Amino acid sequence: MATVEECYAALERLSERFSSVDEEERRKHAFDRSLSARVPDLDITFTGQLVDGHLRDISTEPASRAQIRLTANSDDLVAMTDGHLSFGQAWLSGKVKVEASVLDLLKLKSLL
Repeated sequence: MATVEECYAALERLSERFSSVDEEERRKHAFDRSLSARVPDLDITFTGQLVDGHLRDISTEPASRAQIRLTANSDDLVAMTDGHLSFGQAWLSGKVKVEASVLDLLKLKSLL
């Protein structure tokens, strides 16, 4: 089981991945949404804001219901951001659950 600190670092890597997308491509697919990542095995939820294709303000402070909600165990979250587990593979196998509108899912996929 990964630690809270490792999960936070994984979300920071995800933020860096969003930031590394080509500026023109990011502007084309960028959108502003609240995001939460529930990690049930650690009994913690991270929250943040997607702003212009950048993930910002990652915290564990309670927040209102996010527009994009991810649920994954700590090891799977870390593996996805380390590149050892693809998002698509994790989603299809049920290792990650996503609650969002179809349009948000498509835009999020384009940034990953």
